[in-house]
Amino acid sequence: MKAYLPVLAFTVLTLSPALPAGAGTRIYVRIGPPVAIVETRTVAPSPRYVWIAGYHRWDGRAYVWVPGRWELPPAHRAAWVPGHWVHHRRNGWYWVEGHWR
Repeated sequence: MKAYLPVLAFTVLTLSPALPAGAGTRIYVRIGPPVAIVETRTVAPSPRYVWIAGYHRWDGRAYVWVPGRWELPPAHRAAWVPGHWVHHRRNGWYWVEGHWR
């Protein structure tokens, strides 16, 4: 049994970041995110659209840039709350999803 523990631990740690996170589940990354890329915004499709800035996401092995986009708010006075990385001093970094408020 002891011989399988390192293999099991490696498998769990390797595959965990790739699994979808449920509500309230945090996946920690030991390496801090890179500096955000400065993007050039295209012209908005209409004055009602809101710019959703790009961000770095963790793909289980490295940070990958997700480009910004224009999005139509779900309600008239909805405001976009940007996603962001939060540093936890013991566990590393975790992502807080952006959402409409």
